[in-house]
Amino acid sequence: MKFTIKSKTLTAFTFLLLASFTASAQEIIEETAPEKTIDSTLTTGATKVDGVAAVVGDYIVLDSDVDKMILQLKAQGASLQGVTRCQLFGKLLEDKLYAHHAIQDSIVISDAEIRSYVDQQVEQFLQQTNGNMDELLKFYNKEDEASFREEMFEINKSNKLASEMKKKIVDEVEVTPEEVRQFFNDIPKEERPRFGTELKVAQIVIEPKVSETEKQRVIDRLKEFKREVEEDGKSFRSRAAFYSDDPGSKRSGGKLPPMVRSTPRMVKEFRDVAFSLQEGEISEPFATDFGYHIIYLEKIRGQEYDVSHILLVPEISDDEVLEAKEKIEKIKTEIANGDYTFAEAALEFSDEKETKFQGGQLINPQTQDYNFELTKMDPELYGQLQDLENNTISEVLTDTDRQGNIKFKLVTVTDRIDEHDADYARDYLKIKELALNEKQYDAIGKWQNEKINDTYIKISESHRDCDFSSNWLKN
Repeated sequence: MKFTIKSKTLTAFTFLLLASFTASAQEIIEETAPEKTIDSTLTTGATKVDGVAAVVGDYIVLDSDVDKMILQLKAQGASLQGVTRCQLFGKLLEDKLYAHHAIQDSIVISDAEIRSYVDQQVEQFLQQTNGNMDELLKFYNKEDEASFREEMFEINKSNKLASEMKKKIVDEVEVTPEEVRQFFNDIPKEERPRFGTELKVAQIVIEPKVSETEKQRVIDRLKEFKREVEEDGKSFRSRAAFYSDDPGSKRSGGKLPPMVRSTPRMVKEFRDVAFSLQEGEISEPFATDFGYHIIYLEKIRGQEYDVSHILLVPEISDDEVLEAKEKIEKIKTEIANGDYTFAEAALEFSDEKETKFQGGQLINPQTQDYNFELTKMDPELYGQLQDLENNTISEVLTDTDRQGNIKFKLVTVTDRIDEHDADYARDYLKIKELALNEKQYDAIGKWQNEKINDTYIKISESHRDCDFSSNWLKN
């Protein structure tokens, strides 16, 4: 989407996780007994003094916190091109302001949820060092895993508090149809948004069916694992490490990040079984979209459940793959012959339950409607659609599911809207979203200005030259 509405709306909602409705600080801090630490952004082994850069309410920002932020963003693959240290420092100040007032407003954060998220982060970071914890600790300049995890915990808890505070500020912000109309009318015609070409897309998916014999083989094997642990005293962890088809957990003997009742992350079928177990119990085999599992509930700590699992994925034979391909080719022929419309065939035959009851129509996960802007479309989907005319059907396409198993699909473009200047009636939902973003931005700006004035803030002399966009210096 190309447009030049008020720049604040764009920067507030699109500037990476570096987007800043703020900037910097207030009183000069007297430099006291700074601690020497390694500057982890340097490669020369040089050291620098790590002093207090700012105090925001109950929070302290150290000079090294900017370096840590840079490391985290780089580890997450974020681009820092054009981003200054002052902007990063301003983002830290902003987050501490939110976190401080989240605590004042009695916003509660689950420590178990934060530690679970840290576990996931560490696993992701380890993938970049081929599982080598020593390399990871060296990269982050930490002496041991415990101190690294504790620092990650504090960072993530502060970020979560900030996120919940911002959410609380904007949750009750709504826009009326009249406000949307006024917002649109206030945009000069030459500055109105220009929306790119949009497509409505439908698909039919046929998945090779696993034979009942293969399903039973997998179930029987899981039952045998359960029997070996319960009756023969064998290790659940060793069976998971050797036999589980879950690459993310088998290295840890099937152990998963702690599950928390109040913030479930796993699929419903998995949660229902895990939360029904007694401590020390192993479940019967059960199915999810990922395959067949057994769960071992190791310990219950209040709302937190320590679980391990073994996943086995049934194998699909070549004959079953061929049968699925022949089925979808037959469906394509029947649509071409007029026996079914595409929507009727999707309802009748498609194995994708999320789309079949809407005639195969895909829902855009970003906008929750049926329109996909061409320039923002998933590259793989774009490649499948770029040469299709409206209501023509693609050749049979090969795709893969979560386990890497083959599935086949047909796609079609059911409608196409060419690139155009914003039209109030046709693009109402998009314009409403822009109006809501602006109103939320204004609410956050107002809240921030009030809280900066009401909050104890000190900024060190070395950071007072930053060009801040908010009145952190209370001038």
